[in-house]
Amino acid sequence: MQQIDTLIHARWIIPVDENNSVLEAHCVAVDENGRIIEVLPDSEAPRRYQAQHEITLDQHALIPGLVNAHTHAAMSLLRGFADDLPLMQWLQEHIIPAESRWVDSNFVSDGTDLAIAEMLRGGTTCFNDMYFFPDRVAERATRHGMRACVGMIMLDFPTAWAGGPDEYLSKGLAVHDDYRHHPLITTAFAPHAPYTVSDAPLQRIRTCADELDVPVHMHVHETADEVEQSVNETGVRPLARLAGLGMLNPGLLAVHMTQLSDSEIEQVAEAGVHVLHCPESNMKLASGICPTTELDAAGVNIALGTDGNASNNDLDMFGEMRSAALLAKVASRRADALPASRVLRMATLGGARALGLEQEIGSIEAGKQADLTAVRLDGADMVPVFNPVSHLVYAAHRGHVSDVWVAGRHLLSGGVLTQMDEAAIIERARQWGERISAGAREQGAAAS
Repeated sequence: MQQIDTLIHARWIIPVDENNSVLEAHCVAVDENGRIIEVLPDSEAPRRYQAQHEITLDQHALIPGLVNAHTHAAMSLLRGFADDLPLMQWLQEHIIPAESRWVDSNFVSDGTDLAIAEMLRGGTTCFNDMYFFPDRVAERATRHGMRACVGMIMLDFPTAWAGGPDEYLSKGLAVHDDYRHHPLITTAFAPHAPYTVSDAPLQRIRTCADELDVPVHMHVHETADEVEQSVNETGVRPLARLAGLGMLNPGLLAVHMTQLSDSEIEQVAEAGVHVLHCPESNMKLASGICPTTELDAAGVNIALGTDGNASNNDLDMFGEMRSAALLAKVASRRADALPASRVLRMATLGGARALGLEQEIGSIEAGKQADLTAVRLDGADMVPVFNPVSHLVYAAHRGHVSDVWVAGRHLLSGGVLTQMDEAAIIERARQWGERISAGAREQGAAAS
């Protein structure tokens, strides 16, 4: 009999495999290094394994940890700061001025802590971040045992993090070097968008990305105005400009992509570009609708993200799954567009593939890291259960998440965060809110 660290029994195990399997009366065996040894029937486990920790979740679905493929984690401290505005007005008149005044390393540390607590409570085990002070993002994720892909941000203009493209690049590469062998942290180049990063820095990023074999994470074709502005200034649409720079390839993680022609969908598919779909942020900012049905039919890998709390206003991947499924159906006028199993794959294995982590996470199978989420399906709002995958997408919400593991570490146990001082994190967030609100009142009084 083999001695192991953890044996997790669940009413349903949904591995997210090619057959869309739903396994009943099965369990997951996890070794002392946080890797899955085997998924096997409950009846066989007593003969094969003796576990230091044995957990029974007899009313739960056990799924791969959710992958939030696009976040600005520290912007959790700006949740609800400027709502109900179109993207450019929201960004240029409210968010950028607020960031210029308030964002520093402490803001990013405290905001990232808040985001990680929210994401773990919602079943997210990995997030792909794009924000300032990525060194702090990586440090906070490491401290709390969270998996993250940290963005090496790039902009043409100075911020609190860097004075210009040269400094953005050098500081980003330093973060990459510090974490390149870390078991939980990976990196991506993160040029903000085609309209905020000029050709020369993008060419340098492309060269470095090729040399280091890391992805490029970028907002692309987010709004019709962005596309029109690109045509007016450069004569081509943003995707054509990126193609000319050699950036359309399997390393590009293109966020939003609401404005795509049929030929551009074909181009993206042929290039192997990954699309990071943020349905709720796009709806809230009225940016447009990503043509997920057409992209999926073309074979494009689609991952799901929440965007930041300043534009969503939550980091709830269950909400994103439901919104993605329903939006695809109404946009295509096809009830069979993006079925529940497909959307769950986008939120798990799709995100892992985009980040180059599909050999490590995204599904429940032997050899992968034990990044797992348990969801209760026994409440008055959940029974009867005819199809647990359908329930996960169309009925469940993050409040149904009871347990979360990252690399085998039990970070949420029975609804309690085991590695975080949640009360202290909430108090620091409240203090930031008071400071930012007072600053906004002062600015309003000065303007009047």
